Amino acid sequence: MDNKKLIDWYLNNKRDLPWRNLTSAYHVWLSEIILQQTRVAQGLPYYNKFITAYPTIQDLAMADEQQVLNLWQGLGYYSRARNLHSTAKDIVDNYQGVFPKKYKDLLNLKGVGTYTAAAIASFCYNEPVAVLDGNVYRVLSRIFGIDTPINTSEGRKIFKNLSQKQLEKNDPGIYNQAIMEFGALHCTPANPKCDICPLSKDCIACQTGKVDKLPVKIPKAKQRKRYLHYFLIPYKGAIVLQKRTTKDIWKNLYQLPLIETSSKAASLSKEMSELLKGLSVKMQGEPILKQEMVHKLTHQHLYISFWQLTSSTKPKDLVEINELKNYPMPIVIANFLDNNFL
Repeated sequence: MDNKKLIDWYLNNKRDLPWRNLTSAYHVWLSEIILQQTRVAQGLPYYNKFITAYPTIQDLAMADEQQVLNLWQGLGYYSRARNLHSTAKDIVDNYQGVFPKKYKDLLNLKGVGTYTAAAIASFCYNEPVAVLDGNVYRVLSRIFGIDTPINTSEGRKIFKNLSQKQLEKNDPGIYNQAIMEFGALHCTPANPKCDICPLSKDCIACQTGKVDKLPVKIPKAKQRKRYLHYFLIPYKGAIVLQKRTTKDIWKNLYQLPLIETSSKAASLSKEMSELLKGLSVKMQGEPILKQEMVHKLTHQHLYISFWQLTSSTKPKDLVEINELKNYPMPIVIANFLDNNFL
């Protein structure tokens, strides 16, 4: 692969992103954590919100976790936000507020994997370590015609060695940003710009008509189905809201009272009786089904029903409606409250 052509393309076509061309490890780290599993267009407003709220890592470390989760609301993969906050406190408490400067030391930080560590080390400290994300896999697999599945141990080893061999050692930060940007904007999953590609003459996939076949990825296992029943229980300008504390999706976020069943048609009577008893709720009339929907996560499909009921007694865990904005919630619950109640 012609690195000079790649870097020339990057310098002429790169997006103007606020963390780009910065050597601040805090800014690069924050952007990379936000952009994990997230498109730039979606992640950019969140990056700007976090930088405004927490201009330095010390500011982030001093924040309350609930504030961080509230700011993160809607991005999904909430463990990233919890790890973000934990790592900020770790760096302030144990590293004098300064990020480690070596790739191997960055890997010791919570939530920082090989990709993020390589990005920080190369962008900020010019350490010659290659990044390897979905964009890089795609570019390398097409250029070099590699059909080994990228989500196998053999594939990961092949591409790790190839990416490090291909790395521009004199300017690893620019090279890493160039190949990622090239995959994001030019060598895209669908409809790549092969007809105007500066690397097409060296691209095996382009020369052999296999662009749409690469990279190869083994299909994921079938998604798990879960059936969630949420209960909206209003009472004198407040509603019942509870914190999720179990090791599961949406940990430490707030939700409406929940019953999970094994199937959509499963009876709720016994579980509902126990739930209402625990909340000191005396139900008036029957629950009203307000909304049904499917919410798709990476490995799970959530079949969600929202029910509303009326209580003649004051329930436990009440939160005033005008205080709800201070409570981080899964976006599906926040949207339901916005559209159907608030």
